[in-house]
Amino acid sequence: MALNGGRYRDRAVDAFQPVSEMLNVGRCEPMKAAVHCVMLVTVSVCAAYNAAAWLKRRERHLAFNAAIYGVAVWWERAHVLHHLVCVPSQRTPVAGPEGIDRPSEQPATDVAAHTREAA
Repeated sequence: MALNGGRYRDRAVDAFQPVSEMLNVGRCEPMKAAVHCVMLVTVSVCAAYNAAAWLKRRERHLAFNAAIYGVAVWWERAHVLHHLVCVPSQRTPVAGPEGIDRPSEQPATDVAAHTREAA
């Protein structure tokens, strides 16, 4: 016997829809990067602890844990960078000589270009 005539599934699908849309590429990328940053910090602490414990006690499982957490640091770093690269670029307006705003040639995320021009 189905509860509520089976309508609970419809409500579950409707409740999941915003989350499903958020998971699409290009949507909420800074938030996704932030979640992976939290994981990056967590696995970094775990890797450092296990490496230090292995140096102190020389137990095999601590070396194994440090290696696994080290790989997890690399993995999470790759995810953070991926999500930051997927952030849509926004052009910043620059005031022209006549005081008219015009789009710059460089996206707002291209910080290195400004330092090269200044040098």
